[in-house]
Amino acid sequence: MDKIIRATAGDGFIKMAVINAKDLVQRACDIHSCSPTASAALGRTLCAASLLGNAMKEENASLTIRINGGGPIGGIVAVSDAEGCVRGYVEDPSVDLPLRQDGKLDVGAAVGHDGMLTVSRDIGLREPYIGSTELVSGEIAEDITAYLLESEQIPSACALGVLVDTDRSIKAAGGFIVQLMPGASDDIISKLEENIFYMDQLTTILDEDGVEEVFSQVLKGFEHHIVEEYPVLYRCYCSRDRVAQALSVIDRKDLEEIIAEGNPISVKCQFCDAVYSFENSDLRAILEDKKIN
Repeated sequence: MDKIIRATAGDGFIKMAVINAKDLVQRACDIHSCSPTASAALGRTLCAASLLGNAMKEENASLTIRINGGGPIGGIVAVSDAEGCVRGYVEDPSVDLPLRQDGKLDVGAAVGHDGMLTVSRDIGLREPYIGSTELVSGEIAEDITAYLLESEQIPSACALGVLVDTDRSIKAAGGFIVQLMPGASDDIISKLEENIFYMDQLTTILDEDGVEEVFSQVLKGFEHHIVEEYPVLYRCYCSRDRVAQALSVIDRKDLEEIIAEGNPISVKCQFCDAVYSFENSDLRAILEDKKIN
């Protein structure tokens, strides 16, 4: 089962969250028919959004990550609710590139690094809180780390990974964010940096040992305490009523022209594989409602 686990260590000076997200990333890649490179790019972004969204305290809050680095894959969007359940898409999921010299998927080249990473937090106020930073590498994790430091002034380390099998299925997916609280000593910082540098490859740990081993390696030498655990999944909030509401925003004249053509219309959700069909009678009802309101 996909889940986020949160822990503290170093006498409270270290906070860490780890996500295991194999199933939700598989679901996303199935919906969008992603290539291996697109699977890695979208999967990493979904994991980051889930970790950040789950950290929000407001019950009905949502968080959106938008990445556009000018690469061939185009833009990436991932949206999380306050539980860490996510949905998302990549602009061109068919893009695939040759492997890098080290044998890894070339996510950075696909995403590009000439652009911005933007994080929007909607906590129910009139305007969402929006923070942006320039992309560092397009590899996603480094860009999230830079965002947390530059936009939110939180010293952090982020790792994200998606392991795509030879049949294009998702073998492992997940990530972690570890953050230092004010007052952390240089010894704590040095030890943490050393642990992260020498840890095994993240997706290998998740595939072979499980999420708990990520804590063991990153927090080696520290006593850590698991404080919370949350199930997460790929969840879309689309519905027929929401699509009808979107159609009601169409200009009255344009809606009348659509009705005059006499053909039913179908609307596919950009986040999931749901398709909503509207007959002429449905469109007339929407038009009549616009006239009343």
